[in-house]
Amino acid sequence: MDELTDRVVHGLTISIDRTLCVGFGDCVDEAVEAFRLDAEGVVVFVEPERVARECILRACDACPVDAITVRDAEGRQLVP
Repeated sequence: MDELTDRVVHGLTISIDRTLCVGFGDCVDEAVEAFRLDAEGVVVFVEPERVARECILRACDACPVDAITVRDAEGRQLVP
């Protein structure tokens, strides 16, 4: 699996850096429909488009190791 995974949702580009994720699961706790931990205990996307933009931002910001980055349509980093 790729070490960096991107998804565009609600005009946001969400990037998961699988090399940084240590599986705390805080993002999953905030948005279970958007994220889950895979068999390796590393975050992956589920259906983030089903989750409100504000909830996605909260979930991504909850990551204690900054493994999830969010950029807006202009490329400005919003999270972390």
